[in-house]
Amino acid sequence: MGYYDETDMTRYEKRKGSKKGYFFTGLVGAVIGAVAVTAAGVYMPGDEGVQNIQQSEGTVVPVVQNMKATDIAGMVEGAKDAVVSVMKYQSNDPFSNRTQAAGTGSGVIYKKVNNKALIVTNNHVVEGAKQLEVVLSTGKKLEAKLVGTDSWLDLAVLEVDGSEITKIATLGDSDKIRAGETAVAIGSPLGFAGTVTEGIISSKDREIPVDINEDGNPDWQAQVIQTDASINPGNSGGALLSANGAVIGINSSKIAQQEVEGIGFAIPVNVAKPVLESIEKYGKVQRPFMGIQLRSLDEISSYGLSQLNLPKDITGGVVVMAVTPDSPAAKAELKDLDVIVALDGQAISNAVQFRKHLYDKKKIGESMKVEFYRAGQKQEKTITLDVNAE
Repeated sequence: MGYYDETDMTRYEKRKGSKKGYFFTGLVGAVIGAVAVTAAGVYMPGDEGVQNIQQSEGTVVPVVQNMKATDIAGMVEGAKDAVVSVMKYQSNDPFSNRTQAAGTGSGVIYKKVNNKALIVTNNHVVEGAKQLEVVLSTGKKLEAKLVGTDSWLDLAVLEVDGSEITKIATLGDSDKIRAGETAVAIGSPLGFAGTVTEGIISSKDREIPVDINEDGNPDWQAQVIQTDASINPGNSGGALLSANGAVIGINSSKIAQQEVEGIGFAIPVNVAKPVLESIEKYGKVQRPFMGIQLRSLDEISSYGLSQLNLPKDITGGVVVMAVTPDSPAAKAELKDLDVIVALDGQAISNAVQFRKHLYDKKKIGESMKVEFYRAGQKQEKTITLDVNAE
């Protein structure tokens, strides 16, 4: 299977129904998403230092105010009202509307606007759901609407009626955290509501390969916070908190291997913020769109490489497997079997590097210089990037 750019990625998300973990398992064993089949996972926080939150609902307040940094018990007490369980229901009968519980995770109430509350959770928590429900700390159940998802960063946004919600979490600054600082996860792993686990930040910017299409090859390099605070089934989508109660990450996964203990991962909140904003506005994450399906050169067979007629010193790059009609790539006359070796003068060795450049360094509407080989001859084109389509 070839790799997909953002247009094909969106279509692929709709096709796939994987229940496997989020992170690439070839790195260190079984890295799995912390979603429970029968246990609710919840939690959340707030933060000192944020006294005025601009919302259309004037009564909404952060869950923790003026709290001492060492008052973990106070932070936990203040967090409970901003924590929800996320319940997923699916149907096993295509001829019936009946659904049954298919898994649970956690969610963070992070915004309230126009009497609607927005909740962030993981994409793998809600993936494949026919119906979604959240359970507040009071036990009140609310029907949840899926606003949008992003499988690449494993995030999703839900919307619920906000009439009974009076507190929201405070999103912190994950760029300012340091290794060795306290990290706290609150949730209901395996159904044990209100479970609190504490640890430290091991790394604020660990990079882990992600296999989105589960073909055994990495599609993306995810930036995550590594912590030894216990992340168990039911914790997915909940918050990793600093000692003062600010959300610094969205818990996503752990290494589930018998000989491994205390290695869990959370999506940094600063990475999540622009994704949440885009989902709120567009129902998806808008990214620069080039319009090709591609495959890393090192995945091509020896016979396939011989057909490309590449110079012997070309050992890295990506092969264009297909070009989307009327896309920026098509308008620039890129063709199947072109081998892209550089973008904007920067060498590209594989599909992960290609996407990192496209998504992290480019913006919609910008031009991008593409260097490639066609039938053994080096060429160059300039492409004007568009926005990813449905």
